[in-house]
Amino acid sequence: MPNLSNTAPNVCMFACLSDNYGYLVHHAASNSTICIDSPDPSKILEKANSLGWTITHILNTHWHADHAGGNEKIQKETGCRILGPKEVNSRLNAPLDETLSGGETLEFGDLQIQVLATPGHTLEHISYYIPSHNIAFVGDTLFALGCGRMFEGQPEMFWNSLKTIRALPDETQIYCAHEYTLANLEFALSIDPENTDLRNYGTKLKELRAADKPTIPTNLGMEKLTNPFLRADNPVFANFLGMNRYASENVFAHIRKMKDNF
Repeated sequence: MPNLSNTAPNVCMFACLSDNYGYLVHHAASNSTICIDSPDPSKILEKANSLGWTITHILNTHWHADHAGGNEKIQKETGCRILGPKEVNSRLNAPLDETLSGGETLEFGDLQIQVLATPGHTLEHISYYIPSHNIAFVGDTLFALGCGRMFEGQPEMFWNSLKTIRALPDETQIYCAHEYTLANLEFALSIDPENTDLRNYGTKLKELRAADKPTIPTNLGMEKLTNPFLRADNPVFANFLGMNRYASENVFAHIRKMKDNF
């Protein structure tokens, strides 16, 4: 259930499609309800209605259909305003009212949301960070113990995006778009078997999934210790992979290719 505080943004997270998460962020003070991406418009509208919230905005992270495919239906039902990278319209032909590219600050009353440029999964992928409450919605750039596939970007671009997210405070709660965690855990353990933090974290994650509970949000501080894709510049880890003489973006690319073939 969402936190029903009158001052803090209330995040409602719910499963949809096969492995996506839907997110509604309600800010009572500004009478705003923000939908992060639009993977399953019927489920999203149903959830908003059940909470008595009217969606006022959609913030898209990137153009893929399981992130922006519900824009039209939700806007038709609610009249909401849609913001996101231009690829949402140019690649998917989904409605978009305002283009974002990173560096903007969105204001909903006293709630500020920073837009971060995080390309790599797609060329114009962006993420949304609420600094006042240490919350980040990162789409398909970062997952619990993983990262998105590098469909369009280059290793240096994607690695820089991961460093952008990694630079946020350790307390940041990372809301990613998919429940891929156990598969990511299996891969992480295969290439980082001596990581005690990873093994301990993995035990907790398995317990959550065994109880049919989500592993999201994940804590950024823990991800910095355990996520192999955030540790490409860790000299001990790079040495374990036999890549201590390589640039960090090349280590990242190597790990990403290993995951693709895992």
